[in-house]
Amino acid sequence: MQDMDLCEEHGSVWAELRRADENKRPSTMTAIKHALQRDIFTPNDERLLGIVNVCKAGKKKKNCFLCATVTTERPVQVKVVKVKKSDKGDFYKRQQTWELRDLTVVDAKDASKENPEFDLHFEKVYRWLASSTAEKNSFISCIWKLNQRYLRKKVEFVNVSSQLLEELPKAEESVPSGESQSVAGGDEDALDDYQELSTREEQDIESMMEMCEYAISNAEAFAEKLFKELQVLDGANIQSIMASEKQVNILMQLLDEALGEVDTIEGKLSSYEEMLQSVKEQMDQISQSNRLIQISNTNNGKLLDEIQFLVNYMDLSKGHIRALQDGDLTSSKGIEACINASEALLQCMNVALRPGHEKLLSVKQQQQMFTDLRDTFARRLTNHLNNVFVHQGHDQSSTLSQHTAELTLPKHSPLHRDLLRYAKLMEWLKNTHREKYEGLSRTYVDYMSRLYEREIKDFFEVAKIKMAGTSKEAKNKFATLPRKESALKQEPESLHGSSGKLTGSTSSLNKLTVQGSNSRRSQSSSLLDMGNMSASDLDVADRTKFDKIFEQVLSELEPLCLAEQDFISKFFKLQQHQAVMPPLAQPESEEFDGSAASRIPPQTEHRHSSSSEKDMVRLMMNKIFQSIETELNTLIALGDKIDSFHSLYMLVKMSHHVWTAENVDPASFLSTTLGNVLVTVKRNFDKCILGQIRQMEEVKIPKKSKVGILPFVTAFEEFAELAETIFRNAERRGDLDKAYVKLIKAVFVNVEKVANESQKTPRDVVMMENFHHIFSTLSRLKISCLDAEKREAKHKYTDHLQSYVIYSLGQPLEKLNHFFEGVEARVAQGVREEEVSYQLAFNKQELRKVIKEYPGKEVKKGLDNLYKKVDKHLCEEESLLQVVWHSMQDEFIRQYKHFEDLIGRCYPGSGITMEFTIQDVLEYFSSIAQSH
Repeated sequence: MQDMDLCEEHGSVWAELRRADENKRPSTMTAIKHALQRDIFTPNDERLLGIVNVCKAGKKKKNCFLCATVTTERPVQVKVVKVKKSDKGDFYKRQQTWELRDLTVVDAKDASKENPEFDLHFEKVYRWLASSTAEKNSFISCIWKLNQRYLRKKVEFVNVSSQLLEELPKAEESVPSGESQSVAGGDEDALDDYQELSTREEQDIESMMEMCEYAISNAEAFAEKLFKELQVLDGANIQSIMASEKQVNILMQLLDEALGEVDTIEGKLSSYEEMLQSVKEQMDQISQSNRLIQISNTNNGKLLDEIQFLVNYMDLSKGHIRALQDGDLTSSKGIEACINASEALLQCMNVALRPGHEKLLSVKQQQQMFTDLRDTFARRLTNHLNNVFVHQGHDQSSTLSQHTAELTLPKHSPLHRDLLRYAKLMEWLKNTHREKYEGLSRTYVDYMSRLYEREIKDFFEVAKIKMAGTSKEAKNKFATLPRKESALKQEPESLHGSSGKLTGSTSSLNKLTVQGSNSRRSQSSSLLDMGNMSASDLDVADRTKFDKIFEQVLSELEPLCLAEQDFISKFFKLQQHQAVMPPLAQPESEEFDGSAASRIPPQTEHRHSSSSEKDMVRLMMNKIFQSIETELNTLIALGDKIDSFHSLYMLVKMSHHVWTAENVDPASFLSTTLGNVLVTVKRNFDKCILGQIRQMEEVKIPKKSKVGILPFVTAFEEFAELAETIFRNAERRGDLDKAYVKLIKAVFVNVEKVANESQKTPRDVVMMENFHHIFSTLSRLKISCLDAEKREAKHKYTDHLQSYVIYSLGQPLEKLNHFFEGVEARVAQGVREEEVSYQLAFNKQELRKVIKEYPGKEVKKGLDNLYKKVDKHLCEEESLLQVVWHSMQDEFIRQYKHFEDLIGRCYPGSGITMEFTIQDVLEYFSSIAQSH
């Protein structure tokens, strides 16, 4: 036992020596480390434990070394020292030192990839770039170990691999710092490779050194003694192994006996397996038999399911068969029975047969019966609905006479209500017999188009008679209009509102194109067309009556079209947006009249073939109501011929109805048709505006009488008042604003034109009076789009008022004015004002002589003549005489004050004054105005 303890003791010491010997392997940095230790750290009692070659990251590379050191004296201080090679020689010098306890963070940048960069966080962050990743990792590991050994401080290691941060043996925590210092006093070239002694190893070494006192003084003798003891230990181990050979033989014998027992057990297991094999074969046979029985049951069940499927889904009841063959299509009960039977038949025909069913004879016979029933019922339904369409059309035609005297359209709601009972049958026909469905559609469109054409024609005849008047004269005038059919066939563009045959009628502008009542009547009669009603016969009541008639026409047409479109959608089941072949584009069936389809051109037929069901509704509506747009255009032409101002009423009404129709359905027939007619109304409105502008340009003024307010200025006022009344809260206010701008520009241009051509009335008077009237009109009506023109009219009125005052007043003191013009000329030439009186031509005597020529009596006489002259120039309608007279008074007083000022400055102290005063002037003007 003592030998064993001795062996263990010597073995641990020997292992420690071998490990110490392995730690002495040289590294690549050994020479530099020895040089730095010798030259820098040894003189300062420091020991170098870790080193790395670095440069500052991101800057010009200047290499230096970061060194991890500890002091040899206690208390131990751990430092990080920056060492740099001197610029003057090959020796190194200490550049900067940090205490390890000031280190807070070590950042290795990347733990998974090789990256030579790392950061050390002291009082600030220092960024370094190592010469290699291996050196960086070695230095960081050294820092970690020094921190764990000496400081026990929580330094944060970021992005550092866990392999570098291996924990030190727990045993070292219990070693006193003095002992660890003494043990570490050897050559520590690299802290990375140093392995600290365990507690057991330290105790063994200490006990051996106590037994051998010469171990320290004579290491060779101590090593030799240990070697000899190791040999003794090896011999003891060999003897111990040889002593255990007997025990090994006993163990081998026991293993042989165990193998024999295993062979016996394997024999028994083989016999058991043979018995179980026969049982397994019997069980397999039983399982096979059960599987065959299960397959037979499954097949029988599936066959039963197939038979039940065919019986349930391909069996049509006898009641349904009777309804399809002989059902009553006139009564509600019979129709309901037919609907149920047709739906049941469709379900039977559309059932999804499973593979192989179609080869069964019973299935084929059943399908043939379904086909025969479908064809029979489709033929019965088609013939019945054809008869319904024909009879309903005749019944409706017989009631037309009841509506001829009234401006109303017959209601078709009873017809629609009766036919909607067949809507589900039409859907069935659409899904089963497409040709018969399309033939019915064509038949319905053909009969209804004829019916609606007669109704609409009679309706518009009544509207035209009411619009033109009930007198024979009005009817004769109406008869002179070109018939719609010929005009529209010759000019296709009239469908879009361009009726070239209808000229713009004369509005109230016509009666104002000349002055005087006699001349107006003669000129108006020459301008009116033969078929037109005289504009002088029309008043507000006539236009209001026309507006009501036109509104009633649109109000009757709108519900008629909407009701018919709604019926077509529901009856023919065209709500979906599937691409189908429109019935109007299909070739006619042998059972139906093909006249409707034959009239469709090939281009339209090709276009319809790719239309949606929504387009199909619109096409049917176009065919049924093909005369509405033509009749509306003719009615609009009549209204415009009676009075071109009717286009204003029609534009507002038509715009409102188009806006309403577009809100319901922008692509509907009603919306499209009214939109096309609105184009015609808008063109008539534009033509009315252009006609008024043309009449402004063609206006003639009398040469021997004063002009006064021009007729087209009054006409613009009438137009604006009427338009503001009509377009109040209208949707198309923008069209009126554009017309206002065109008209007011034409008014401005032609007022100046007439003013320039005027011979009797001064130009300034024509401009002043007419622009004052325009300004008054615009101020009263408050038309926002003409605010700029209103300001311009006021400016022109003011300018020409001032110009006329100056022109008419002239120089009431003409000689005095010439005298002072000469005085101002001398002053302008450089003569001082107080020296002007010494000029021969402008002395005080000359001034007194001129002043005596203008006593107060003569001045008043001249002003009285001036008042009469102005009164002859101005018209009574505008009442500007007092305004002009007041402006002349102000201008006269201004000239008077100017003369007095010149006398005071050029003739000071002379006591020369005018023969009359300002008060006298005011009395002259006042008395003259009152006397007239």
